[in-house]
Amino acid sequence: MKEDTVVTLPRPGASLVDDPLLAVLRDGARRMLMQAIEAEVEAFLAVHAELADEQGRRRLVRNGHAPERQIQTGIGPIEVRRPKVRDRGARDAAPIRFTSAVLPAYLRRTRNIEELLPWLYLKGVSTGQFDEALAALLGPKAPGLSAATVRRLTASWQEEHERWQKRDLSARHYVYLWADGVHFTPRLEHERQCLLVLIGADASGRKELLAVEDGFRESAQSWRELLLRLRDENGLKLDPELATGDGALGFWQALHEVWPKTRQQRCWVHKAANVLNKLPPSLQGKAKQDLHAIYEAGNRKAAEDAFDRFVAKYGAKYDKAVACLAKDREALLAFYDFPAEHWKHVRTTNPIESTFATVRLRTDKTKGCLSRQTALAMVFKLAKSAERRWRCLDGSERLGQLIEGVRFRDGEPVQAAEEQAAA
Repeated sequence: MKEDTVVTLPRPGASLVDDPLLAVLRDGARRMLMQAIEAEVEAFLAVHAELADEQGRRRLVRNGHAPERQIQTGIGPIEVRRPKVRDRGARDAAPIRFTSAVLPAYLRRTRNIEELLPWLYLKGVSTGQFDEALAALLGPKAPGLSAATVRRLTASWQEEHERWQKRDLSARHYVYLWADGVHFTPRLEHERQCLLVLIGADASGRKELLAVEDGFRESAQSWRELLLRLRDENGLKLDPELATGDGALGFWQALHEVWPKTRQQRCWVHKAANVLNKLPPSLQGKAKQDLHAIYEAGNRKAAEDAFDRFVAKYGAKYDKAVACLAKDREALLAFYDFPAEHWKHVRTTNPIESTFATVRLRTDKTKGCLSRQTALAMVFKLAKSAERRWRCLDGSERLGQLIEGVRFRDGEPVQAAEEQAAA
């Protein structure tokens, strides 16, 4: 008798329950979750073990379980029961309640599911297709994740964004800024929408989203309104030390008016792309290496020499490319006057580019399912989600020196460099 080697493949659109691997994963996740909650309860009771009620009995005791409920997760629904703790009470004592940090009282879906919704929306899944998409991801019985729920969520996200815009920043000091505009075309709008994005690095080196607002072609007026709101309404009075952005003149004009002491650093990624676009394709590979030699030099003198070599090499035949580079020479090399540990962070707008790459690469289908208001709310939620994974600046201890007014030359404090030269 031959062994049957035919493997049954799941039908398209079949329930997640049909997948035995996912069933095993869900069962294991459920048991681990219950073990974690039980451990929480035992630790809670142990902390209060010495408390007694008026009759001398233990004041806090277990009291069964709450009704079973489903938690929507990335591997489908998981059924859980939360243990209950009873407080027998004591005279003139406030009641003690047990609250699980693992399983909050009203949790119905994990955080990654909340993040999944804006990603699906921005990837082009319209509200009319959410039922089908979520059923494929979470199973056919995924309650509370319908198209109507998504519409309610977007409305709440818009309200959250409005509250976030009014937060108090008077106690904060941001040493570095990154600014850029994210462009795309929303539904039924002929003008390209521009979201003005601002990220800051505080005195501890932690990057933080400062602003995501609807703008108009990155104009000076749009940037001026944003920066003035941060300064006058949110209380961000102290000038940042350095701001990094592309060649959009609107931002730099507004920055000079609002925070005149902030120095300018032009983004090398944007500048390199603009210069290479003015060269023939056959030369772009070599020219890209020559540009890298400028901003990867170990000190300003070496960078200046590499800059001059680029001008001499390409200036005769490709004057437009050289003029594009030369006009921002000082702003392109500003990072050499800051700590060397920060150079790779501040010479490009990569903190914004990497976060909003999916927005920039939106498909045609996505353009048909976003209004301007919805797009702003979705991008805000995605950026806040990504913010938790942003890495801190290297050499964060140097930020204190910058705040105190210590000057840097070629990445090192000026006084230390002078003492080393004298020795």
